[in-house]
Amino acid sequence: MNPLEDATAAAGGGRVIRAARAVQAWFDTAKVGADGPADDRIDWLRVLPFIGMHVMCLGVFWVGFSWFAFWTVVVLYLARMFAITGFYHRYFSHRAFKTSRVAQFLFALLGAASVQRGPLWWAAHHRHHHRHADTELDPHSPVRRSFFWSHMGWFLTRRGFATDLSRIPDLAKFPELRLLDRFDVLVPIALATALFLLGGHLERTAPGLGTSAAQLLVWGFFVSTVVLFHATVTINSLAHRWGRRRYATRDESRNNGWLAVITLGEGWHNNHHHFPGSARQGFFWWEFDPTWYVLKLLSWLRVVWDLKPVPRQLRDAT
Repeated sequence: MNPLEDATAAAGGGRVIRAARAVQAWFDTAKVGADGPADDRIDWLRVLPFIGMHVMCLGVFWVGFSWFAFWTVVVLYLARMFAITGFYHRYFSHRAFKTSRVAQFLFALLGAASVQRGPLWWAAHHRHHHRHADTELDPHSPVRRSFFWSHMGWFLTRRGFATDLSRIPDLAKFPELRLLDRFDVLVPIALATALFLLGGHLERTAPGLGTSAAQLLVWGFFVSTVVLFHATVTINSLAHRWGRRRYATRDESRNNGWLAVITLGEGWHNNHHHFPGSARQGFFWWEFDPTWYVLKLLSWLRVVWDLKPVPRQLRDAT
């Protein structure tokens, strides 16, 4: 080979290696790293599964509709949204209450089924966001970057994929959470498989429900998960742009009642940035916060306890 051919072969080999690492990172997030300026660019090969989930939603035109599939979407949306808002956010990220190690892991499993990565990844990035909200160091500020970047672009990069365990030493000490975080794709795969098998079983044993294996997979997993994702990240992209500011926080966080409805109470974002440590984000009785209502119920059942309240002097400091 001449020098040009050597360089071409080396470049081709490098692309193959990068592609193999990207595919490997789909299943094992320990293979993800970020250590250079190029890591802020979108890694298109790494995000192919994310794109594929959106494409699979088009399957609704082939699998048809049934009320059983519809209510499966609703139930899985609400259950997984609570796992994100109540545990990924208020518990893992802010330690706004206490729970047992068993409950901690079970709700982490449910959160992982949302396809929003593992609890350590989620908490590490969210804590970083609060330390640098709406500054150049904020990974998803719509004030500093575009709507697309704050909504989804930021986590499609190599830097966004990585988990900085130094930000979450209180969580990284649990080996079961580290394992779940490392292989976070396994829980969504298990959920999708279960829905496919359930749909096939019901198609044979309860044809009156009008569902099937493909229908329950498309509606119950892909549609529900994609809607859940976009509803969740509106807090990054919209709740720092649209709404009212009750408190003069150092960022541009806003309270938005419409976002509170679709995210089970997360839309009271200016409240949250005013006092992030509270288990309650709807500070006043008229602020709709279903996550708080469920956490309160779980506290009566002793599943969780020591829910941190909003200090009155902070709540009234408008």
